[in-house]
Amino acid sequence: MHKRNLVTLVFVMTAMFTRGQEIQARLTVITSKISTQVDKKVFLTLQNALSTFLNNRKWTPDAFQSTEKIECNFLLNIDQDLGNNEFKGKLTVQAARPIYNSTYDSPIINFLDDNIVFRYVEFQPVEFNENRIQGNDPLAANLTAILVYYVNMILGFDYDSFSLRGGDTYFQKAWNIVNNAPENKDITGWKSFEGQRNRYWLSENLNNNRFALIHDAMYAYYRTGMDLFFENEEGARNGILNCLNYLNTINSENPNSMILQFFFQGKSTELVKVFSKATEAQKSRARELLGRLDITNAAAYKEI
Repeated sequence: MHKRNLVTLVFVMTAMFTRGQEIQARLTVITSKISTQVDKKVFLTLQNALSTFLNNRKWTPDAFQSTEKIECNFLLNIDQDLGNNEFKGKLTVQAARPIYNSTYDSPIINFLDDNIVFRYVEFQPVEFNENRIQGNDPLAANLTAILVYYVNMILGFDYDSFSLRGGDTYFQKAWNIVNNAPENKDITGWKSFEGQRNRYWLSENLNNNRFALIHDAMYAYYRTGMDLFFENEEGARNGILNCLNYLNTINSENPNSMILQFFFQGKSTELVKVFSKATEAQKSRARELLGRLDITNAAAYKEI
């Protein structure tokens, strides 16, 4: 793996940065939307504690060089103070992957999770136990469980992009968190009946054999596509078209699945550029597939 360059994101607060293990995470807490009696330094303490937790924990059995760390951003935007040290908000998760023989980073995750509720008392330990995810206080455990869930998603997609089915272990770890997630009347996002676009369905799709081609698609997009651009542009575009064909098969068999929406978030600009200098045959096929698979950005693909 090559050195990964940080995805740029504008933050309201400067996040604490800590040398890490497999990931190099920048976590930022934003509280501008709440007026609260809580001392705002509590949120800075939270930010620092979560940053340390993310960056200092060992997430895989593999040895990562400093230039191989996966660089990612977590933006926690707290919208409401619910009282009793309980808070509600949204979490933006971003991670990127470097492309071989280039200075370009391609987004592998760009997702907004708007089901964040948690309890935090200043200086309480930030802990996570895979065998006891609920902890003594489900609301206190929820935020950590969510962050660990997305760390495993980042690892899964990154490993999948370098070797076929390379991310299976981490997608299974995320699924284990879903199945043992904290439970409380205020906690949402972990259950199948709580919507069609949540942590449950993302993990379900990635661990369900009906969606097995998503792993082939990730590998095709990066290793037989983006990574080949330096030496063979036409071959690289064909690799990405193979990825789109895999996704088209998934969509035909499982319409409106969450994993397709998740895959395309943050990629429309990249895909337009990829096919802007393609052959007419490649452009035509790309417009057809992308217009069908990523309806939200259909207008952008007409520029191809």
